[in-house]
Amino acid sequence: MTTQTYMRQEVDQIPAVVANFLTASSDTLEGAAARLRALDPALVVTVARGSSDHASAYLKYAIELSLGVPVASVGPSIASIYGRDLKLGKAAAIAISQSGKSPDIVGMAQSARRSGATTIAITNTADSPLAAASDVTINLHAGVEKSVAATKTFVTSVVAGLALLARWSDDAELQRAVAALPESLAKAVRCDWSEMIPALDGQSALYVLGRGPGFAIANEAALKFKETCGIQGESYSAAEVMHGPVSIVTPGYPVLGLAARDAAEASVADMAHKLAGQGARAFLTSDRPGAASRLPFAATGHPLTDPLALIVSFYGFVEALARHRGLNPDEPPMLRKVTETV
Repeated sequence: MTTQTYMRQEVDQIPAVVANFLTASSDTLEGAAARLRALDPALVVTVARGSSDHASAYLKYAIELSLGVPVASVGPSIASIYGRDLKLGKAAAIAISQSGKSPDIVGMAQSARRSGATTIAITNTADSPLAAASDVTINLHAGVEKSVAATKTFVTSVVAGLALLARWSDDAELQRAVAALPESLAKAVRCDWSEMIPALDGQSALYVLGRGPGFAIANEAALKFKETCGIQGESYSAAEVMHGPVSIVTPGYPVLGLAARDAAEASVADMAHKLAGQGARAFLTSDRPGAASRLPFAATGHPLTDPLALIVSFYGFVEALARHRGLNPDEPPMLRKVTETV
């Protein structure tokens, strides 16, 4: 491809989109946080699919680590296919969907609201059916995303959740880190992971490792390998990969360790180095010494925002990898931008 892809353009837009969101949605975030403080939920449930579900998984870790409130992902089919309402009194429900149009996501949000939950929609379509089904709508203000592979909407969905959490928990340190994200993510856009591209020549499968919020990012990276490059990316917790999956790691097998600057960094780094020592072609976003190859990273100064910068750097890499493999990352085979599941 001779012209810049939409995916590349949208990755480059991420810092500005995040800055715009933080300004445009400030009042809505304050109102939503006030509702959550008043509710003081004993449980948070999330409703999402695909990349949006990975954003939900990120927020699960962030909420549990910050507030100690358990967070569970609810299968949308509970409402849409099986017609069952859950007992969600005293709960908050966060539904994430870029389009806000998928019938099963909308149906589960309606069910949660009907069951007594305070429902919050995070969407890039403020007048969507999901918004109508929710008590509060947090508009991403991300603009049109033309590439099928979600990038700026994924990142902004996570930022929306973190900004809401920072206000809900009245965590001044997290608020400062979120406010600084446009600058941090601009540094992440500039991180060059191109040295990993030749290591994937002729490869059709790999592992992506992470823990905590970084595991949610590993899930997203594995999906993007599948979507844009036709590579069977599989994500694992660094604590789980030794429970069977390690048996297929043969010499030269690619491994990407997404280590953030948090309490799990040592675990992810140690596993990447261990697999590299066993012959894997391992890459790692950490300065901890060992056999894996170091990839550059943009540190954000906070353990709950640090993993997010990694996916921004990854997006630039995987877009270049797709083009290197002769593929168009904007139009993956058999995929559409809006997936309306039931």
